[in-house]
Amino acid sequence: MTDIAAWLRTKHHTPGVTTREAAPADAGPVRAIAFYLPQYHPIPENDAWWGKGFTEWTNVIRGTPRFVGHYQPHLPGELGLYDLRVPETRAAQAMLAAEHGISGFCYYHYWFGGRRLLERPFEEVIRSKAPNFPFCLCWANENWSRRWDGSEHQILIAQQHSPDDDRALIEALFDAFEDKRYIRVGGKPLFLVYRPMLLPNPKATTDIWREACAKAGIGDLFLCNVHSFDTVSPYTIGFDAAVEFPPNLKPMRRLNDQLSFLVPRFEGDVFEYETRAEPPRVDYPLFRGVFPAWDNTARRKDTATIIVGSTPEKYAEWLSALCAYSQKYLPADRRFVFINAWNEWGEGCHLEPDARTGRAYLEKTRDVLESFQVQCPSSSVRASSAVHHVR
Repeated sequence: MTDIAAWLRTKHHTPGVTTREAAPADAGPVRAIAFYLPQYHPIPENDAWWGKGFTEWTNVIRGTPRFVGHYQPHLPGELGLYDLRVPETRAAQAMLAAEHGISGFCYYHYWFGGRRLLERPFEEVIRSKAPNFPFCLCWANENWSRRWDGSEHQILIAQQHSPDDDRALIEALFDAFEDKRYIRVGGKPLFLVYRPMLLPNPKATTDIWREACAKAGIGDLFLCNVHSFDTVSPYTIGFDAAVEFPPNLKPMRRLNDQLSFLVPRFEGDVFEYETRAEPPRVDYPLFRGVFPAWDNTARRKDTATIIVGSTPEKYAEWLSALCAYSQKYLPADRRFVFINAWNEWGEGCHLEPDARTGRAYLEKTRDVLESFQVQCPSSSVRASSAVHHVR
């Protein structure tokens, strides 16, 4: 059977790829983690809110251009319009990621006062022990609203914060934290919170989580607050590090006045894709973030945010700069970069191959990470276990 991790360890650089000079002996590899959206299978809640059989693909295939030269719809390439209930799909994703140097997926976790949504794909990953590919979790702790179609003030399911709920949330994740595939920092499970400042008392919540994990024998957690809507220091709210989440909080040049719009009612924004310079130094670990492209027309239609001008080369330049930052400023066991995202098709933000560019962004990802001594996945991705069916 194919052992993807072993194959990656012995693989030579791609012919013709120019790599930078070798890093210092203590530089250590850089590990890339890609955010992973699980909304590619129907659930009763989405049936009720959006219509029978709704998945992310429902919006994706309806995307239409808003201006001359606008790339819509974003349609998948070799993986097709997949269903994440299918084990072979999850196996193919993991193998494709491993082949191109990705060290793990960061699955979004949806929890609302004890009620979970879109949990089936990840639960099957845990139960089946396949694919044998590293992962961590990010709690998407916003209210679930109609924001995806521009109606963010209509709440579909709200968060219900309380000390008891904090404890219940973390206890429900014990099985995941104890999984050998779970990504750790210094032996501690890596857990992200998308918007910690929405918590009534973030520090109190993290105290409850750490106490519960210690009591259960899991040990401490390595907690990260995502810099998506704010840039709060993790140290002030009980966290250990921060994760950049572009394009949020990234200043960009607006291009609306330079475009020929096909729809006069367009009220969104079109920006230019620009790589980001090194940020000011901070007194806490900052895991840098990059995105290949962005266009949420499929979700928001005439109020979309669209970023144009991305190319695999520009993306690679940005990723390379983040890897250099990580080796310069972060300890060897904390050299992570986060990629937004593996499969955000409704936001035109995906490393997965599309019908237009194929594997181009993935190939650039591999080339950059190889030049920074990519850390191959710590667990082997085996074809046999990756397609094991859940009963």
